[in-house]
Amino acid sequence: MTKSVLIFIVAYNHEKTIQEVLGRIPDELGQYNTEVLIIDDASGDDTFRQSEEVAKADKFPFKLTVLKNPINQGYGGNQKIGFFYAMENDFDVVALVHGDGQYAPEKLPELLKPAIDGETDAVFGSRMMDRGGALKGGMPLYKFVGNKILTFFQNAVLKANLTEFHSGYRIYRVDALRHIPFHLNTNDFHFDTEIIIQLLLADKKIEELPIPTYYGDEICNVDGLKYAKDVFKVTSLVPFQKLGIFYQRKYDVRPDELSASPYHPKFDFDSSHTRAVDLVAGNSDILDVGCGPGVMANALTAKGCRVTGLDAKPPTDGTSMVAFIQGDLDKDGLPGDIGDYNYILLLDVIEHMKMPEEFVEQLYMKTQTSRDTELIVTTGNVAFFLIRAMLALGSFNYGKRGILDLDHKRLFTFSTFRKLFENRSFDILEVQGIPAPYALAIGNNWLAKFLSWLNRILIWFSKGLFSYQILFRLKARPSLAWLLEQAEEKAREETSLNAE
Repeated sequence: MTKSVLIFIVAYNHEKTIQEVLGRIPDELGQYNTEVLIIDDASGDDTFRQSEEVAKADKFPFKLTVLKNPINQGYGGNQKIGFFYAMENDFDVVALVHGDGQYAPEKLPELLKPAIDGETDAVFGSRMMDRGGALKGGMPLYKFVGNKILTFFQNAVLKANLTEFHSGYRIYRVDALRHIPFHLNTNDFHFDTEIIIQLLLADKKIEELPIPTYYGDEICNVDGLKYAKDVFKVTSLVPFQKLGIFYQRKYDVRPDELSASPYHPKFDFDSSHTRAVDLVAGNSDILDVGCGPGVMANALTAKGCRVTGLDAKPPTDGTSMVAFIQGDLDKDGLPGDIGDYNYILLLDVIEHMKMPEEFVEQLYMKTQTSRDTELIVTTGNVAFFLIRAMLALGSFNYGKRGILDLDHKRLFTFSTFRKLFENRSFDILEVQGIPAPYALAIGNNWLAKFLSWLNRILIWFSKGLFSYQILFRLKARPSLAWLLEQAEEKAREETSLNAE
């Protein structure tokens, strides 16, 4: 079946160039079901009339649709309308072209091919792939340097490898656009950056191809400093979204299979998982409460431990648990024999409970008679300095993961977490502060390792301020009944010895 292609031209005050741009669209695009769409963004000149003249002349080789926004929607807002048009009319591919002629329409057949063949979800024309080509084509030096600096920064933060983030020559598979909420993006010029972020977060494939650089006497409507500031800001916030500290719906685009489980193995960097494994002695019997798919069981089995899991849902296949207990802690509570284990793990469990106080009370009653059972418990630290900073700015932003996970029912600081257990007769044997999982946000690279190292130093100065997570090692304090029993037994022993 012949593919359908929409050549979408964004236009604003382009009366001097729009007809020339239309005339440069290659006839060979006739091999597809091609339509050209111009959306005049409330221009103050004759852009609309100049476009209509071409449509009425009946010489243009493609179907030409000319629309005009009654109110200026901005560069990003205009794109949203055009992409929505492409989806509503079931096009396979949409190509974004500018009405000022800055991006060569002659390159359309080459740029369209990878997307039409299904090899990629997006194709970007890059002015930076040909060494020196951008400057030879008239790109001002300050724009060239700014482009390079911003692109380097964005690649580092977003774990990408693009030669240019700031080209407006874009081809998208319409099916890829259906999977990202681009309608939530800005209407300003950094719309292009936000849609790249969405594509990367959604694991969509982006291919770059070289394009020539052309700078003529067209009027530039972009405030360079504001644009750079906006790009820096939206890019910088992405790692915080991954950490669960800052949440924006427009970046909640992870594929279903990746977001289906809230459990993420964290054994490749300093985390609650690695700390818990280090604290557990080998050859131990362990109850992993809230075990999820069993990621801890596999790591602990490697130490010779025997792990029993407890969760509301059965674990995935391939776990190394020796047993599994299915139950909802809020409804079913704990099983009766948990004092037989050497360790009970409660990793990021307490904050999900409706009544943590009642649960901890029950936990004590079931472990008070065992002097060999230790608890390792973790939770997020709501007093983490970034959360405090956001609160100071009037933001308390819940998200899909992290300290402010939408599923968290209770939030804790070191002080309130300590009181939760001490007020219910637990002795706190050890307190640790855990750094933020930078590796999950920016990749397990040198920068993540450096930030984690720096975070650990800051935690040494102030656990409450700089710890992302709290870890307690606990043991139930002996009950009065147990102490009385021990005293009576000791008295009997002494009486027996004295009688001899």
